[in-house]
Amino acid sequence: MRKKTLKFLTAMAAAILVSVPFSVSADELKSDEQSFFQRYSSGVQELIIKGLEFVGVPYRRGGTNPDVGMDCSGFVQRVFSESIGINLPRTAREMSGVGEQVSKTELKPGDLVFFNTMRRTFSHVGIYLGNNQFVHAPRPGGEIRVEDMRQSYWTQRYDGARRITEQ
Repeated sequence: MRKKTLKFLTAMAAAILVSVPFSVSADELKSDEQSFFQRYSSGVQELIIKGLEFVGVPYRRGGTNPDVGMDCSGFVQRVFSESIGINLPRTAREMSGVGEQVSKTELKPGDLVFFNTMRRTFSHVGIYLGNNQFVHAPRPGGEIRVEDMRQSYWTQRYDGARRITEQ
């Protein structure tokens, strides 16, 4: 129970952090904290919270269970199913054909972001959190985590984005 509470508080703090600009005053920060959950539908809020709850879960190829590990698409599939009841296809490639295409400049929290990490398009997927941050299950030996899409590794491999949820 204590571990779940700690995970929830961590998820909430992370959600607030990724929703605000990097350089803000104390007044702006307070305003952004209050408006974060007002800016997005309750479905997107649930989606982000659920995604952040899995931070720290180990990567496991083909995995869909947080108790033993998840791969990128298993993670995204589970988050969408458990948070807002949307059943997505199993692979990143299949997910890339669902929803509405979104330009990088129009990304919003809850959008799926795709990358070419295995020398083929749409081989990796994560969930956009806002402020250039996304949550994903990276690779064998890694854990589900939040990363910055502006890192050169991700900018060089960015394949596009899809919007599944209503904003």
